[in-house]
Amino acid sequence: MVPLTELWLPILLSAVIVFVASSLIHMVLGWHKSEYPALAEEARFRDAVAPLAIPPGDYMVPRAQSMKEYGTAEFKEKLTRGPVVIMTVLRNEQTGMGRALGMWFVYSLIVSVFAAYVAGRALGDGVRYLEVFRFAGATAFAGYSLALLQNSIWYHRAWSTTIKAMVDGLIYALLTAGVFGWLWPGATH
Repeated sequence: MVPLTELWLPILLSAVIVFVASSLIHMVLGWHKSEYPALAEEARFRDAVAPLAIPPGDYMVPRAQSMKEYGTAEFKEKLTRGPVVIMTVLRNEQTGMGRALGMWFVYSLIVSVFAAYVAGRALGDGVRYLEVFRFAGATAFAGYSLALLQNSIWYHRAWSTTIKAMVDGLIYALLTAGVFGWLWPGATH
């Protein structure tokens, strides 16, 4: 068993490397650009919705108030007539990326702490690189990717978007695993 205190360097370094890699994936490669296409009539939509002054939050339209209502003919008509929408409304302001990037880095640290915890409980000092890689990588993959499936299952997010995000998570997990294998106390390469 290896205590978390001995794994502070791989925790920190893996989070930094994931942060840099994610920045490159999102800002340089541009493979996520197609995930949010523009509405065909964006101006008409904005003009129609703006007077409603919808506060920031997550919404579903139409929204049944109970399972009983969900089964009614009136609600089924709303679904058939459409539109059927799940949306997030943001504040009306141009926000910088600083807060989101800071939160992403903290999230990456948390994933790395869990990878360290699981690998540290399963393995001792001086184990082989690939053993560390396997435990840290599997844990990091779970942290970065598996919950994303819920977005496509329950909220109908495009499967292509979810799969691309999971591929990102696999890359982050491999980088995390590599750092842990490299910096593991007494690891044999």
